[in-house]
Amino acid sequence: MPSTQRTILTAVAWPYANGPRHIGHVSGFGVPSDVFSRYQRMAGNRVLMVSGTDEHGTPILVQADKEGVTARELADRYNRVIAEDLRSLGLAYDLFTRTTTRNHYAVVQEIFKGLYDNGYIFPKTTLGAISPSTGRTLPDRYIEGTCYICGYDGARGDQCDNCGNQLDPEKLINPRSRINGETPKFIETEQFFLDLPAFASVLGSWLQEQKSWRPNVLKFSLNLLDDLQPRAISRDLDWGVPVPLEGWVDRPDKKLYVWFDAVVGYLSASVEWARRSGDPDAWRAFWQVGPDGEAPAAYYFMGKDNIVFHSEIWPAMLLGYDGRGDKNGEPGSLGALALPHEVVSSEFLTMEGRKFSSSRAVVIYVRDFLSRYDADALRYYITAAGPETQDTDFTWSEFLRRNNDELVAGWGNLVNRAVSMAAKNLGEIPAGKDLTPEDEALLATSRGAFAAVGDLLDRCRFKAALAEAMRVVAEANKYVSDHEPWKLAKTDPERMATVLHVTLQVVDDAKTLLTPFLPFSSEKVFHLLGGEGTWSAMPELREVEDLDGGPGYPVLTGDYDQALARWESTPIEVGRKLEPPTPIFKKLDPSIVDEELARLGGEAA
Repeated sequence: MPSTQRTILTAVAWPYANGPRHIGHVSGFGVPSDVFSRYQRMAGNRVLMVSGTDEHGTPILVQADKEGVTARELADRYNRVIAEDLRSLGLAYDLFTRTTTRNHYAVVQEIFKGLYDNGYIFPKTTLGAISPSTGRTLPDRYIEGTCYICGYDGARGDQCDNCGNQLDPEKLINPRSRINGETPKFIETEQFFLDLPAFASVLGSWLQEQKSWRPNVLKFSLNLLDDLQPRAISRDLDWGVPVPLEGWVDRPDKKLYVWFDAVVGYLSASVEWARRSGDPDAWRAFWQVGPDGEAPAAYYFMGKDNIVFHSEIWPAMLLGYDGRGDKNGEPGSLGALALPHEVVSSEFLTMEGRKFSSSRAVVIYVRDFLSRYDADALRYYITAAGPETQDTDFTWSEFLRRNNDELVAGWGNLVNRAVSMAAKNLGEIPAGKDLTPEDEALLATSRGAFAAVGDLLDRCRFKAALAEAMRVVAEANKYVSDHEPWKLAKTDPERMATVLHVTLQVVDDAKTLLTPFLPFSSEKVFHLLGGEGTWSAMPELREVEDLDGGPGYPVLTGDYDQALARWESTPIEVGRKLEPPTPIFKKLDPSIVDEELARLGGEAA
């Protein structure tokens, strides 16, 4: 338990609402952020975890046309689908909202005006891409071609994934639309730009101070500084947040670019959460320096394709709003806002050796996955074998192995053996007497793991943290096998009781250590050990009214203060009644591998 309470904002990337999300998405932004937030709450820190669905931009319009509905109807549908899926995965958001709320519009427009008043936004006539067949604006990311800097074929209109440089879409060699393959038409249009070069110096100084960031994120971000260019923040669209300037705000053909309003979502969701809590200023504790001079710590979670938005563009917007770029200025009406404390980026997950692709059926959506397998099985796989620091491949054979060998035969078997033997022979948690050096050593290992695992979780080293927690499980299984309490039942009942006492104490500790990773099964273990109440609280989907008169919508939220989970070893209660256990994990039949590969179209490598 920390000696002082930290204030932590967990800012989770906003899933785009043009379809359901697959397991590659939640491996990047979803599960890691929830593991982190659950640990921080257990450690006694004050946490605000926010996100929502990103609902503006051309891809929404394209998908709406394809499905024969309006953009709003499409966003309504997938906002609900995504929120339900994230709830089923147990992602404990304080608020998961959306970008079509009136609150969001107001906060986005406030950030725009602050930047504009400080001179960091300017109008410019430029070339914009449109689809010749539909007349609709093409976002930069929907244009592909050959990079005019490094020659990479497959560069996007805004950035080259090969050399990392920002690009101008009209300069791409052989540009083509990702929607239908046609060659886009570039026309002159007036747009607003964010003056990114005005922040190169202050961003460079700030990035150089970041010693705890993952090396790949920091190196990538520093390399981008050499080629910062003004970036368009408005587009010729009729679906989005209006530009809040006279002569522009009522124009149906001009809206803010979707990326600009999406990154402001972290702030607008915090403001909405505060307003719904009854204390409209509660968000400030997570965004501004407090009266004691302590700054909150904001952790941003995303996939690596979004690093530039979180390590450069969003920080530049915050700096500009506060008047801290080359042109100086004054903070806007919200006051000075904190920069990211850490940008936690995951790499990419592939599926059986291939890139996820809905059109080619190389995909499994979160909803489909959870209809056949437990949420903790997926959470475990993503943490143990996911793309934390390098691209990794999801295979069904490895999923089967980790579920059956590590969850079922490792952790599940330990719980089942300990509880069933104690329930059968004693009916309650026994006392431990005359502890041997082996008993003391195992208990010391278990208690000592809290500091080691906690330190790793605090530094966002999730894979290593899980391995350390599972090491305690392995030590406990070895202890049980070495001491054979089932034989002691006849030869030395008192010693059997002590062995079971030690084992049940370590089971209780391991349940706590694994709670951030496996909240559903940890709740089961808590009750198997006779616990009462809620150990690890889950999110709820609630229907709410728009705070400013817009249409109602569902939000993910939860009362996490009711959870009893604390990051510490607690002595088990001797004499607490025990019942014969039921398995906490399902053993999977090997046939699921062929069944799932067949669902991929039978084309898996």
